[in-house]
Amino acid sequence: MADLSLDFQFKSPIEKVWDALTHSDTLAKWVMENNFRPIVGYKCQFRNEAIGLVVDSEVLIVDKPYKLSYTWVGGPIDTIVTWTLKQEGETTYLHLEHSGFEEENQAFHGAKYGWASMVDQLNKVLEEM
Repeated sequence: MADLSLDFQFKSPIEKVWDALTHSDTLAKWVMENNFRPIVGYKCQFRNEAIGLVVDSEVLIVDKPYKLSYTWVGGPIDTIVTWTLKQEGETTYLHLEHSGFEEENQAFHGAKYGWASMVDQLNKVLEEM
């Protein structure tokens, strides 16, 4: 098994970053269209019609504003995404753990590139909030 681990930091309050991770309309601006709700057990989908991608998710952990975890099942992958947040001073640290990849294959590297790209967009969204 291979796990993807990425760290980011933002000059935004932790509550603002949490909102960007948990509000469906805001998530759509930096991840993809979705019907996400931060409720344990809630089942939802993330959709990118342009590339025909549908990701099925079920919310596993909601510990506002410190931890959020959900399944990420789409195409060849059946994985878990976990976000961990920590604020120090004016900086919020965001850790992403995307676990359950069978190996460091195309799906793993695609996810690594995809999340890095999406979090760049998240930074822009946070600046506009």
